[in-house]
Amino acid sequence: MEEVVTNPSFWGLALAIAGAAFAVAFAGAGSSIGVGAAGQAGAGVTAEKPELFGKVLILEALPATQGIYGFLIAFLILMFTGVLGGDPMDLTVAQGALIGFAGVPVGLAGYWSGSHQGRVSAAGMGTIAKNPADMGKAMVLSAMVETYAVLGFLVSALIVFAIPTFA
Repeated sequence: MEEVVTNPSFWGLALAIAGAAFAVAFAGAGSSIGVGAAGQAGAGVTAEKPELFGKVLILEALPATQGIYGFLIAFLILMFTGVLGGDPMDLTVAQGALIGFAGVPVGLAGYWSGSHQGRVSAAGMGTIAKNPADMGKAMVLSAMVETYAVLGFLVSALIVFAIPTFA
């Protein structure tokens, strides 16, 4: 075991896997916080107006996408490094760090946008409780927050795909 831990390719691969874990953990945590906040508001709205469940469900689902973005980047990292194929690459520490850092943009953007999108979705549920015709407005306001999760996802994906050109 000691010779494995002192092997530089072990640490390179470990850094890459840590980046995948970071992407999933932080983006997933943001989605969990957001979905929780929206779900609390949605429970209140549907208790008073059960006929709004379909609209509430849409607003409830919006903050969940950040976790999906984190999962996709983690999947790309694990696929790119060969971990999913069962033949992990020999990575230097520098290469592993480059690949691992690809998980940071989606993880951080997903955490913050997911948690805040849930709050905006919850507020939107209050809006549709008063006027169901305002569903479109509530969705647009909530979707605006997601823009930053999409940008984080795109930057992370660009990093993963650009690494072979300079790693």
